[in-house]
Amino acid sequence: MGALDRLSHMFSSKKLKRRRQLQTVEVKVKMDCEGCEKKIRHSVEGMKGVTQVEVEPKQSKLTVIGYVDPNKVVSRVRHRTGKRAELWPYVPYDVYAHPYAPGVYDKRAPPGYVRNAAEDPRLSQLAHASSTEVRYTTAFSDENPAACAVM
Repeated sequence: MGALDRLSHMFSSKKLKRRRQLQTVEVKVKMDCEGCEKKIRHSVEGMKGVTQVEVEPKQSKLTVIGYVDPNKVVSRVRHRTGKRAELWPYVPYDVYAHPYAPGVYDKRAPPGYVRNAAEDPRLSQLAHASSTEVRYTTAFSDENPAACAVM
C-alpha cells in the first residue's frame, strides 16, 4: 500500500501544506486599562492555531503560544484593536556587555530589559564591541578626561 500512496501523492493536484511549528510570539502593545487588556486578548484568542494567550499590562506585553505566524499576529492586533503593535524589541539586560551604549539602552523598556541591537544594524557599534575594543576607543576619546593628550 505504501507504493500506491506515494504514486497517488505524486500525481495528485493537491499540494500538501507544511505544518507550522509551535512557537511563542511576543508583541509590544500599549495598554492603559483593563478594557484595553480584554480587547487585545479577545482579538487574538479567535485566531486559528492559538493555544494560549497571556497579557502583561505592566510591561505592555502580549504573549501568544500556538501554531501561528508572528507577522499575522501583529497585523491582527493592529487591525482589531486599532493600536500600534510591534514584535517584542527587548532582550534581558544580561545579554549585552554594554547595556548603556547608545541605541541599546531604552528608558521606555521594562525593568531588566534593553533594546535588541542584534536585529538592527544601525544601532551603536559599541553594543557589539568587546572590552578590549572599548578600552582602545575610549583611551583616545575627547569625552574621557583621563584620555591620552598626544596631539
